[in-house]
Amino acid sequence: MPKSNTVAAAQNSTDSAMVVNCVAYRTDGTRLRDISIDDISEALKEDDTFVWVGLHEPDSALLLKLQEEFNLHDLAVEDAQLAHQRTKIETYGDSLFIVVQTAQLINGHIAFGETHVFLGKRYLITVRHGASLSYKPARQACEKTPDLLALGPSYGLYSVLDYIVDNLLPIVREFRQELEELEKDIFADTFNRHTVRRLYDMQRDLMTLRLAAAPMQDVINQLVRMHPELIPDELRVYFRDVYDHVFRVNESISAMREMLTAAINVNLSLVTFGQNEVMKKLAGWAAMLAAPTLVTSWYGMNFTHMPELTKPWAYPTIMVVVAGLVGLIYFSLKRAKWF
Repeated sequence: MPKSNTVAAAQNSTDSAMVVNCVAYRTDGTRLRDISIDDISEALKEDDTFVWVGLHEPDSALLLKLQEEFNLHDLAVEDAQLAHQRTKIETYGDSLFIVVQTAQLINGHIAFGETHVFLGKRYLITVRHGASLSYKPARQACEKTPDLLALGPSYGLYSVLDYIVDNLLPIVREFRQELEELEKDIFADTFNRHTVRRLYDMQRDLMTLRLAAAPMQDVINQLVRMHPELIPDELRVYFRDVYDHVFRVNESISAMREMLTAAINVNLSLVTFGQNEVMKKLAGWAAMLAAPTLVTSWYGMNFTHMPELTKPWAYPTIMVVVAGLVGLIYFSLKRAKWF
């Protein structure tokens, strides 16, 4: 194979890994065909079409190619390439650039990623970075409702945002289930470092998840109230539904964090209580041992005039007195529930 063909084949393989989907749709919501990145401009020459492009961790060359095809703003393309952005929505001329945080539960820990969305009157571009599920289900849901997809690329945006938000709530549910499984260790009398560490890790992950989910309320609220040139009135009720879902996710995260804080405090309190009980028992035994120690120490001082030493009943009497003192101390502590 000639060198030029080899380079082209390698380039096509790389593009296919980064370009998940590139589909042209008619304005009536029906799917036309899959197209290549190079064919986008040809597809857009038809007035009754729009294009939906899905990318996964694209390189700078691919983003520059898309910038040429859709006339994307330089700052938006730069942000999509860096992939370390806060959740936000920006307006560039007649298009929107949206950044949202995504999350996946991997091996009991939350992995975070980003999705960057370019929305125009005739295009929708989603760029995934890091931990993020494929948006194929969201696309398929849109294609099953062509009457709604006929409202334009903004319905695809709704479907993607709804899919992202709906994937956050199961993470909180998974953490709640794990917390229920840890209850036996939480209420144990002995200190378990692994349990406390796991509770702390869960609380830290939920804090990061809240920082990712909370700003989405502002983004979706803007889509509900603003940008009439891109968001038709018929779709605002759908974005309000996504807003409700985000609000519910944030409430669930807050409730879960409070439960974790309470679980950590309960665990530490129970451990402290258990240690106090041990100290009380040790103090009780020390008090019982102190009575015979005090009495017998008198006889170790070797005084000459100790009249009871000459009495035949002195030794048994002292033993009875010592046993009585120890018994009195024991029953007193038993009554006080130290034993």
